[in-house]
Amino acid sequence: MKKIGIIMGSDSDLPTVQKAIDQLKALDIPFEAHVYSAHRTPVEAAAFAKSARDNGFGALIAAAGMAAHLAGVIAANTTLPVIGIPCASSYLDGMDALLATVQMPTGIPVATVAINGAANAALLAAQILAVEDKELADKLNAKRIADAKKVLAKDAALQETLNK
Repeated sequence: MKKIGIIMGSDSDLPTVQKAIDQLKALDIPFEAHVYSAHRTPVEAAAFAKSARDNGFGALIAAAGMAAHLAGVIAANTTLPVIGIPCASSYLDGMDALLATVQMPTGIPVATVAINGAANAALLAAQILAVEDKELADKLNAKRIADAKKVLAKDAALQETLNK
């Protein structure tokens, strides 16, 4: 199975990114996590992206807040799918990061999830890998079924409480 690369602009993004890590672990998807800054370590970030395919990655997740150019820098240096996680900051609650991540020029796409949407970033990366991996596709289907059962159990509990 190909692995997922997770790149954070700062180690302060780890609490947000942890939800992606947890999802990948739950699905038994191998991953690597790194801290590279689009502005402070642009050479290293570009080198990672350029070599990612040869190093066994199938998709990349880039998390950054504020200026949030990391996903774009990564995408500019690879043709692997890149998923951006805009991280909330104390200034504009992540709207600046969302716009910087989603507003990419034609030819350099970045799939973008919700602000702090790390779990969905991991699930989207898993779905990308599952295109060619039936076992992983089956795990994703099982997760969806389990998630639906949890919602239905909550509905049943609510109905029991309200309808007494």
